[in-house]
Amino acid sequence: MNFWGHVEVLRWVLLRCFAVVVAFATALFCFKDFVFGGIVLAPASPDFITYRAFCHMGQALGAPGLCPNVGQVQLLNINLAAQLMTHLRVSFYLAAVLALPYLLTEVWLFVRPALYADERHVAAVAVVAFFFQFFLGLALAYFLIFPLTYNFLGNYQVSQQVVNQISLSSYISTFLGLLLSMALVFEMPIVAYFFARIGILKSSFLSRYRKVAIVVVLALAAFITPSTDVFTLCIVAMPLYLLYEFSRLVVKNVELRANQPSTPPSQD
Repeated sequence: MNFWGHVEVLRWVLLRCFAVVVAFATALFCFKDFVFGGIVLAPASPDFITYRAFCHMGQALGAPGLCPNVGQVQLLNINLAAQLMTHLRVSFYLAAVLALPYLLTEVWLFVRPALYADERHVAAVAVVAFFFQFFLGLALAYFLIFPLTYNFLGNYQVSQQVVNQISLSSYISTFLGLLLSMALVFEMPIVAYFFARIGILKSSFLSRYRKVAIVVVLALAAFITPSTDVFTLCIVAMPLYLLYEFSRLVVKNVELRANQPSTPPSQD
């Protein structure tokens, strides 16, 4: 196939991906009550599963202070078209997330014929790892980090005279931004793997700066959950530090494989 043949194939790949995302977005747009009441705005409710889990944990450990004092923060809208635009925006964001397996499959089928057999194996593992890490980061942000952040910031007051009324656009921007940020942060092991493959990153470097990494992780956790509760800080920092250690092990494994005798690539 010549260059323009590949361009034509790529064009159809992009069209199919766009059509699938639009189909998902249309379906999500039609189920407004479930999308917003059951997913997007659920962490704003005092009955959210994370808050109830912390209360049960506090009762079991005899530490009632672990139960978040969740107040009912009022969300409001001050722009005429903001609710409609928010509805469209959230529908497309969630559609892209739900369609991610299909999008990755289309990309894989497009690049697969150009890869050697061993390269296909590495690429397939990388795609599966990307998919797993991405949704793991989303789950952690949705069920732990965002509820704790929202509860603290939404109920923080400099004075009793100042009542918190959070705008819908502010809530949605924080919600989507935090989830996307954590999903990308959880791709750290995959980035470390490719940097190690090209010789930029070494496990000795990660081991030498472990103490610095701990400080950075604690600072990042304090920024994500600006709470005075040490337990909350540690419960957010622990997954981030484990992610760093896992990245170090990934890099070390790449180095061990590089020191083994290599065989010339074979193509199917």
